[in-house]
Amino acid sequence: MPVLETIGFDLGHGETAVAKARVESIEPPEMLEVNSKKVQVTALGWHPELGYLVGDQALIQAGVTQLEIAFKQRPNADLNYRKTIRHFLETYYRLLKESKQMEGGEDSQFFVGCPSGWSINDRQEYQKLCKEAGILRLSVVPESRAAFMQAKEAGKLDYDKLKSSVLIVDIGSSTTDFTLVKSLHEIPMDFGSNALGASLIDKAIFARTLANHEDKELLERVFKAYPHHKARCELASRKAKEDYFSNEQLYSHPQSFARGFESINEQIYFIPQVNKVIMAEILNQPLSELEGKSWMQAFQEAVNEAKETLKQQGIIPKVVLMTGGASRMQFTRQICEKIFPEPNSQVRPDPEPERCIALGLARVGRWDLRAAAFKKEVNQRFDSQTLKDIIERHIPELIALLATPLSEGLIENAVKPCLKDWRNNKLRTLADLEDKMKKQAEEWIKSHRARQIVKNQSVTWFNSKIQPELAAETDPICQKYQIPRSSLRFEEGIDPEVVNPDLSVGDTILADTVMFIVNVVIGGGTVGSIIALILTGHLTWPIVLVYGVSVLAAGVEITRSKTQEAIKTKLDIPGWSRAFLLNDNKLDSTCEQMQPELEKVFREQLTENQEAFDELIEKVGQELKKALNAKAEEAVILIQ
Repeated sequence: MPVLETIGFDLGHGETAVAKARVESIEPPEMLEVNSKKVQVTALGWHPELGYLVGDQALIQAGVTQLEIAFKQRPNADLNYRKTIRHFLETYYRLLKESKQMEGGEDSQFFVGCPSGWSINDRQEYQKLCKEAGILRLSVVPESRAAFMQAKEAGKLDYDKLKSSVLIVDIGSSTTDFTLVKSLHEIPMDFGSNALGASLIDKAIFARTLANHEDKELLERVFKAYPHHKARCELASRKAKEDYFSNEQLYSHPQSFARGFESINEQIYFIPQVNKVIMAEILNQPLSELEGKSWMQAFQEAVNEAKETLKQQGIIPKVVLMTGGASRMQFTRQICEKIFPEPNSQVRPDPEPERCIALGLARVGRWDLRAAAFKKEVNQRFDSQTLKDIIERHIPELIALLATPLSEGLIENAVKPCLKDWRNNKLRTLADLEDKMKKQAEEWIKSHRARQIVKNQSVTWFNSKIQPELAAETDPICQKYQIPRSSLRFEEGIDPEVVNPDLSVGDTILADTVMFIVNVVIGGGTVGSIIALILTGHLTWPIVLVYGVSVLAAGVEITRSKTQEAIKTKLDIPGWSRAFLLNDNKLDSTCEQMQPELEKVFREQLTENQEAFDELIEKVGQELKKALNAKAEEAVILIQ
């Protein structure tokens, strides 16, 4: 049953957001709402009468007796963690279905995000855990991939940048992940233990507020007995942090504070507050979770390490794409801009990091499904036999294109120079002429010039005969998936100097064709045929007419074959008469008469050498298949 919609589920350590995309549409995904909000705190509460509540409702509903926040982590065997994830997803799924914002069941496929630093095994375990919530179709996707896809489809990355190197810096609540996207492939950059999450700043604000609270000891007892109160106070600390970073200039005055608020009871309040001075202290204080480094120091070192790792590979990212809620913190952008300065790199924070991953996950899901269908259609349309049939149909045109320039080249570079040498007494007999001509013909057919002729003619043949047939098949596919027709065309031809270097079809067609022609000309008897043409009518009989008596006196029976052999091996024609027998006009006339006959020999030998052509067709067909698949892989990034 085909999937109708993809659901991007961004279950974050701090916030959760959900988006939906229709598979058969290229319209942007839409954000879905739970509790009338598109983005809300990742929180799961238990109410004795209402059951499980999520997001803000779990925080504000009176009577909630259990509260879990910031529970996203690597999958593990902890039963409480597994139960929390399952109930959170179950509740979200139910609310989205009840509000009819999604189809559900087999019609909807969920794409849940995870940090790019998670291993494949982590993703698989997380996928199993998420599926325990009863969601039939569910996949786990790296959040960095979602950020890249969102930037790409929202028009923030042009095609050149898509194909180059993009560094994604995902600053989340629990981790900061670095991912290199090179030639459209994601490469997570693992710097070891990754605990650099923005929630550490929340905890530092919480700890500072608690340490300075007049009812510190009482609060500690309350937090121990009623963990949900502690969770609420941690959220208030986070609220203070977010308010501060949303307008840092406002809180630069010593008497101005960004505040959070939580009421424990009518007499006890927890009010975390920060301003520029306090935040500077928090960002620069040593943290045990970061091995004694401050948050700012650890982030700067991580970005520097990313740069050094890329430098060792000779990579300078064209774009540094910042995402995750903490990318709103101005100092993180300043650090990235300092370490990756323009014009070599452009630092681009996502304007809506709280929605970016959800939208990107929905796009990734839709893209995955459409890309898979696209590649399948290309494969089905161009099976190996189809390509071989196209090539085989046009072999006669290739032969016709090769015969004339090759025969002209052989005459000009082998026949004529050798005949001049014989005329000028540099060769004694016609047997010597034959040996020299064979050698010179072989040298020329292997020369760069001859190979270039074959290459040029093969390029003409491919571009005029093969490419139009391929385009007739690929254009409808491109139209169906709404990508440019050029995506699957070899519009630049197959000349290796202009074709995409990743596609070796040009090199293969040309190299195989050149070797094939060389083998036919040298090994297939074409050189021998040149001598036969010279000694049959073009040169032999004029010699016989002048020197017939001498030939008879030598005891040679005048039959065509024996006369040719005798003249070739025994007759040393006097130098003074050679210029008469083979003056310039006669030499040009002989070569001119030979041209169409040599062309005919070429065509016949190429046509008759079907077995070798079968091998060429097979090789070219296979390489063309590979090239089309490579183009399809390259083109899928354009699919929306």
